[in-house]
Amino acid sequence: MALAVVTALGGIGARDALAGGASTRPGVGAVIYSAGGQSGVTFRTWAPFASSVSVAGTFNFWNTNATPMAPEGNGWWSTDVPQVGAGAQYKFVIRNGGSTLWKNDPRARRVTNSVGNSVVYDPNAYQWQTTSWQMPSWDGLVMYEMHPGTFGANPGQSPPATLQACRAKLDHLESLGVNAIALMPVNEFPGDRSWGYNPSHPWTVETAYGGPDALKAFVDDAHSRGIAVLNDVVYNHFGPTDLDLWRFDGWSQNGGGGIFFYNDSRAQTPWGDTRPDYGRPEVRDYLRENLVLWLTEFRMDGTRVDATKFIRRVGISGPEIPDGWWVLQQLNDAANQLGGGKIMVAEDLDTDAWITRPTSSGGAGFDSQWCSGFYPKMRPALVTSNDADRNMWDVRDAIALSYNGNWLQRIVYTESHDEVANGRSRIPEEISPGNAGSWWARKRSTLGAGVVFATPGIPMIFQGQEFLEDEWFRDDVALDWARAQTYSGILQLYRDLVALRRNSSDLTRGLRGASTNVFHVNNLNKVIAWHRWQSGGERDDTVIVCNFSATPLTNYRIGMPRPGLWRVRLNSDWSGYSSDYANHPCFDTSTSQVAWDGLSQSALVSLGAYSIAIFSQGAPTRPEDLNRDGRIDALDLSVLLANWGGAGSGDLDGNGRVDGIDLSRLLAAWGS
Repeated sequence: MALAVVTALGGIGARDALAGGASTRPGVGAVIYSAGGQSGVTFRTWAPFASSVSVAGTFNFWNTNATPMAPEGNGWWSTDVPQVGAGAQYKFVIRNGGSTLWKNDPRARRVTNSVGNSVVYDPNAYQWQTTSWQMPSWDGLVMYEMHPGTFGANPGQSPPATLQACRAKLDHLESLGVNAIALMPVNEFPGDRSWGYNPSHPWTVETAYGGPDALKAFVDDAHSRGIAVLNDVVYNHFGPTDLDLWRFDGWSQNGGGGIFFYNDSRAQTPWGDTRPDYGRPEVRDYLRENLVLWLTEFRMDGTRVDATKFIRRVGISGPEIPDGWWVLQQLNDAANQLGGGKIMVAEDLDTDAWITRPTSSGGAGFDSQWCSGFYPKMRPALVTSNDADRNMWDVRDAIALSYNGNWLQRIVYTESHDEVANGRSRIPEEISPGNAGSWWARKRSTLGAGVVFATPGIPMIFQGQEFLEDEWFRDDVALDWARAQTYSGILQLYRDLVALRRNSSDLTRGLRGASTNVFHVNNLNKVIAWHRWQSGGERDDTVIVCNFSATPLTNYRIGMPRPGLWRVRLNSDWSGYSSDYANHPCFDTSTSQVAWDGLSQSALVSLGAYSIAIFSQGAPTRPEDLNRDGRIDALDLSVLLANWGGAGSGDLDGNGRVDGIDLSRLLAAWGS
């Protein structure tokens, strides 16, 4: 039998492989082992059309014959190499007939660079510091999309920045109040600068960013501040350059990419003919296990899957790829099995409710998706120069849209990496070309941000949006951090919007509620108002009023969902946000029994030009009053101690855990 296998596999190379013996240890790629007094690395790879496979590296002086790998069946090859450890460089040497191919490990955990060598990596070497992390509730998520290479760069520095440099700016995000970072892809890509959507090595972390331990330290540091981290994966195509997966074992058909790719018309994508072959079980496993890697070893709190439309279809309109739909379902089922509140996000942009329906009902199973029904309607309402041309019915539709009746199944935004790149401007710049700091640009762009934070859905802003970044996004231009000081008032407005959206002062629970009623649309005067609530009542029912015109509103009547006094929680026309704002009177208002907007009560409100105001009822309570009885006493202390070391009630500084800092703050307020 052994002779027959040797003959079938091509002679001496295969005989040498059999002599080495296949590994009985688990794992694919380069897996460090240490047991029973033995240590080394198990190498395993899939190369079904190879005549023979060996591994060459620094441990055998790159000898192509010194370390053969044995066939295991079904195209798998493996061997154990003793006394090899982390840091060793290697490649697989694959023979196919008369061809000899030097290939990086498809599951390499580190590489020297995108065209360099694979590096053995110890996934257990990093020592995590944050052990009590808990994912924030999805109804309170506020996302911040980040490109590490440009976010972390300091003034005068050229990108790319490292993940360590990004960690130095986490204080900014903690102060802003966001509690979820949506990282753009960090996989190894060609060169040192990229958006990241051209992954060459899907299992590695970009060398220029610092590699895998740098990413773990970034997540660790973010978690210590109460901030979740989501990664971004690209499974609709790989590469297309610096791509050792291409014709990995020498086989291909129709000029295609070989075993990892479709070798027919299904390979075609807008980024090259490198769509993975979702019909092969080994490729599906490769993608699913890659996702699980980020969610477990790297402790990601969720994942955005890029351009899912091009996983389930060949082109924008088809034809469909049934195996691609199956892959999406498998990815989401795998994430759900992990538990821990991890959120799976699709970028599909087809306004397709099936994307966020459960797999048990035939849906793709995502938890949420970037909402293509919001941005395209909102942006014209903000950037159009003539007030008469703003369509408030489009704004109404953008606010009211939901998928499957679930308000959390969409991510809403006015800026993202796609919408402010490739020649498309940031919103302030498009409003006032060449003068993004103008009154018009500040007023209307922040009005749009206000709608984002007050709209049902998970709000997201793009890096720099909070201080009026005016550069369209490029991977070679750093953020202009000086603008955070120049527009410190605008930055404070974003802080206030985030705090209200997260209900940090327990005054606007409705902004975390499932119910929405857009009850007032005035397309003539460009006014819109809506009501959001969880259960209803004081500090829950929240009313948002927006003026999309340059004409201030004075004693303007709108309906109100409850009688009584409605307090102003935010007025974006406040001169504290910018000294040239009019500070148009926007006061607390009481209802009268005048039916309006289909509601039994109404009130008169006043609001400045291009402004948003947020109202709710009830007197403010101090955050230290944990049981909301109007006193800070032993009952509050009991609540805090019951949650000691964890998250939740008692986390007064919002850092994701209840600790001595929170205790000191409560004791300082004792008796008040």
